[in-house]
Amino acid sequence: MSPAQHPDFFARHTDLLDQAVARSADRGYWTPYPEASSTSAYGAEAPAAGEAAFRELLDRPFPLDGHPTTGTVPATEVSPYGFPLGISYPHLSPEAAVATAKSAASAWRSSSPDVRAGVAAEILARLNAASYEIAYAVQHTTGQPFVMAFQAGGPHAQDRGLEAVAYAWDAQRRHPATARWSKPRRRGGPLVMDKTYTPVGRGVSVLIACNTFPTWNGYPGFFASLVTGNPVVVKPHRRAVLPLAITVRIAREVLAEAGFDPDVVLLTASRPEERTAPALATHPDVRIVDFTGSSEFGDWLEDNARQAVVHTEKAGLNTVVVDSTDDYAGLLRNLAFSVSLYSGQMCTTPQNILVPCGGFPTDQGPRTAAEFAADLGSALDDLLADPARATATLGAIVNDGVLARLEEASALGRTAHPSRTVAHPEHPDAVVRTPLVVRLDAEADEKTYTSEWFGPVSFVIATDDTAHSLRVLHDTVRRHGALTACVYATGEDVLTAARATALEAGVHLSENLTADVFPNQSAAFSDFHGTSANPAANATLTDPAFVTGRFAVLQSRRHAPAEEHEEYEERPDVR
Repeated sequence: MSPAQHPDFFARHTDLLDQAVARSADRGYWTPYPEASSTSAYGAEAPAAGEAAFRELLDRPFPLDGHPTTGTVPATEVSPYGFPLGISYPHLSPEAAVATAKSAASAWRSSSPDVRAGVAAEILARLNAASYEIAYAVQHTTGQPFVMAFQAGGPHAQDRGLEAVAYAWDAQRRHPATARWSKPRRRGGPLVMDKTYTPVGRGVSVLIACNTFPTWNGYPGFFASLVTGNPVVVKPHRRAVLPLAITVRIAREVLAEAGFDPDVVLLTASRPEERTAPALATHPDVRIVDFTGSSEFGDWLEDNARQAVVHTEKAGLNTVVVDSTDDYAGLLRNLAFSVSLYSGQMCTTPQNILVPCGGFPTDQGPRTAAEFAADLGSALDDLLADPARATATLGAIVNDGVLARLEEASALGRTAHPSRTVAHPEHPDAVVRTPLVVRLDAEADEKTYTSEWFGPVSFVIATDDTAHSLRVLHDTVRRHGALTACVYATGEDVLTAARATALEAGVHLSENLTADVFPNQSAAFSDFHGTSANPAANATLTDPAFVTGRFAVLQSRRHAPAEEHEEYEERPDVR
């Protein structure tokens, strides 16, 4: 196919890209990708076709036509719902992956930001069409309940990807492609030069993805690097390869159709005994690293991948300050759902709930910290009483580490509401647990609650008063990080103080959430995810800083032809 015959994906998606840039500026609600897993949005055949596509991938090598390989990665994925996926993948060593990506990059780097944005938008369109297939892949690698896997793994992840495309595309258009520079002189004609300005990618980009949200957390870095002219090496978590393998397959298909080397996007699944992420991240030809995962490895990357721009999202202590409320039932419902969603296996799940030990006023009368903990337990029981509804909220426990933390927290000896096992009505081998609520003291138990307990563990922590709660919020976030903070208060003075505390600590704040918006939700084109202002993350999804370090604007200049110089006019000497 000649270059003229390649599809013009930019022309196809120009209106979408313009809307995405506008919506990222006005921060209102907008999405081009329907979040409801409904046949009215995706077609009557989509659910069955998506499941069939997922089932077709099981127990065989994953189809990545033409992908380079240095061997085979045996099956490493086991569904948290109780069965092995049995999928093997092409193996690609770190050295081979980086070398291949680098050699494939030339034409992609030389293409215009418009062309790259159009290709990215087409990839997202095809990912959206594959949302059901991806949803099953996410569900059975992460343990998310299906509806959440569809939304967060599909349309919401695609929203975040498009948001990154919009920022990256817009940032590269900030400067003109060409300019004429004319400097008047006192004698002789002006100095006239023609200049060009070309956005150029930094080099090979490596995406190190997480087990729990491989697409939602992975797409922003993936698309930001791609649109800014960089080849991308995708390093999935060994327990959640499939969602990103599907992504890589679709991206390579679109790149090839657009006339580019599909090796601009590569998959590097790792064998069970391998630890390839450090080798990839510190390779001298790797210039960009995106990582979601543990604070320990995120800190290591920031300290050791010195040759690259490193974007990390790590762990933190998400905190709730309870001062007062005029909707106690709504507060309890909101928090119960927030700590239950996906069994608390979210980087935004509230962990530390700070309550004055002497109690706080509500529309149902005063409540002490102990009474609040009991009431939260009752709200959890109401929410999760029916097994079908419970499992649709909780999903399944993603790995044994989460279970170990749950058992350790249960052994602390101050359980206000125990965790219980729920039998999954469709997947009898799934491991499902309800949240555990433990009472702690802000002074005596600081060592306990200043560690992250990723999973279905929440602490109701007694403080001296609200001022003390705000100090704990500030100090723990400054020292240990957080992605979210919440406050419940009826007085504007407390809300103002809480907002000032959050600004000083560097964390996003939610105020008096009692309806159907929850602290662990984050909407693309409106909400920022992470702040880079506290230790939980050094990047924000998505803002200008997330994209501008991925490319440089390089200029060339030459004297303009003499016949094109403007006529010189003698100017008076004003010295």
